[in-house]
Amino acid sequence: MIAPKLAITDSDLSSTAADVVVIGTTQGPAGPALAGASEAVDAAFDGGLLGVLETLGASGKAEEVVSVPTFGKLAAPVVLAVGLGKPAADGSVSEDQVRKASGAVARALAGRKRAVTTLSALHLGPAVEGTLLGGYAFTDYKSAKGDGPVARVDLVAPAEGTKRAHNATVKASTAVAEAVAAVRDFVNTPPNDLYPASFAERAAALAKAEGLDVEILDEKALRKQGFGGILGVGGGSSRPPRLVRITYRGAKAAKKVALVGKGITFDTGGISIKPAAGMDEMTSDMGGAAAVIATVVLAAKLKYPLEVTAWAPMAENMPSGTAYRPGDVLTMYGGKTVEVLNTDAEGRLILSDAIVRACEDAPDYLIETSTLTGAQVVALGKRTSGVMGTEEFRDRIAELGRAVGEQAWAMPLPDELRGDLDSRVADIANVAGHRFGGMLTAGVFLREFVPEGVTWAHIDVAGPSFHSGGPYGYTTKGGTGVPVRTLAAVLADIAANG
Repeated sequence: MIAPKLAITDSDLSSTAADVVVIGTTQGPAGPALAGASEAVDAAFDGGLLGVLETLGASGKAEEVVSVPTFGKLAAPVVLAVGLGKPAADGSVSEDQVRKASGAVARALAGRKRAVTTLSALHLGPAVEGTLLGGYAFTDYKSAKGDGPVARVDLVAPAEGTKRAHNATVKASTAVAEAVAAVRDFVNTPPNDLYPASFAERAAALAKAEGLDVEILDEKALRKQGFGGILGVGGGSSRPPRLVRITYRGAKAAKKVALVGKGITFDTGGISIKPAAGMDEMTSDMGGAAAVIATVVLAAKLKYPLEVTAWAPMAENMPSGTAYRPGDVLTMYGGKTVEVLNTDAEGRLILSDAIVRACEDAPDYLIETSTLTGAQVVALGKRTSGVMGTEEFRDRIAELGRAVGEQAWAMPLPDELRGDLDSRVADIANVAGHRFGGMLTAGVFLREFVPEGVTWAHIDVAGPSFHSGGPYGYTTKGGTGVPVRTLAAVLADIAANG
């Protein structure tokens, strides 16, 4: 990730030699109001900055960016006022409001050499994350790279706390943003370059750079050990499947956490082939695997006192003479049999293999995430993940996800849906005979492979992991990096509270 250099500053804003000074505004019933540490900037305008902004049409609405020339009133030639939206009743703004505003202004700063932002005085960590993620761009395959992100951003420190604590916050928030960006890079890489073997190699390189243990099972090892789901799904491709395991063992680790992520590097639907329209977005069907890989590396960087193992089953779902078929029965890792009724319900097959294997190591918690069902998008839209599993843990994850700005909603796993997966010839079928409750039915299927007593959760990110529209907030077009920040928050919570 090409990113700006970040540094805490306590310099006088009126004399800081930057290209731009960034301030925040809020939206109120009587018009915009200045937010954060903008007093020095307002003083340079003799208290008239708000009037100038109103003259220019500023309202303070979320992500609005208004440029004001300083005419020598400040050392910086331009002030950028970015809208934070409506404040709370007490006048405060949330962390995600700062994160989104920082992301919006980061794009406006592209090509600049140096900026100083006062948004960090409101919430330092979110300002760092928003600045780094809002300015993200994937240009590896473009001849014309365009303007890069601003080269340097000075962060005005919050009034409370020490410089040492502020620097620690910048370091940790930078690591989180880098993990999100790593997922975006994986997802945005085209499938002719990111296939199971190359994905596994790139994941291993990322992990080994942090000194983590890595194991990669190729098709021969998968066959020897009986991973029938991964082999079945990957059998139609000339590029065979992989299973990657990455382990971080923190000092004084009190809990073991298993992370499992779906790694379908491209999904045609197989024999049950998808419509052509929109199939190009199936390059993102490995977003879950990318998320758990980046998260275990992040856990190492942040030195969580946990043992965290990421499991990433990887396959390419293609139609061919060797592809698995509707009507086939697969013997999964652990011995359970699955009747395949639809080869486009492939993610749950590779995930089930990985879940069973992960649970052999007796984790205290298991979290699986995947771009699993189109039904998630139908039920919750493109920006809200569905969270299922052990009820208390499910609710905990959904709440933590919302707290870091990744919308998540707890969903049930109704017992009556299990009967819809009964198979004529096998232990279970991979889909029901109807379309109702498809997201929940997929969760019920996965639950069949989680041993009794394991606290677990499934996060369906089919919509939130990929954004096909224009940028907003700190979200850019393409891979979003969801749910890395949720997973990081959950690991931090487990480390603190068990």
